[in-house]
Amino acid sequence: MIWDEVPPPKPEGIVPGADLSRLSIGELEERIATLKAEIARAEQAISAKRASKDAADSVFGGPR
Repeated sequence: MIWDEVPPPKPEGIVPGADLSRLSIGELEERIATLKAEIARAEQAISAKRASKDAADSVFGGPR
């Protein structure tokens, strides 16, 4: 086997700004699905933190 024929290893996880030209359509679609799931997870964390803050504000009084 010729070393020039060995494809470079794919980076682990998603790296923002990474070169997308070597990814197949399926890999790009998978990347989008992963990113959308991570966005949803972050939005849920924000909602939970806001609910916790709102509950504390209602007990102790909010910022003035």
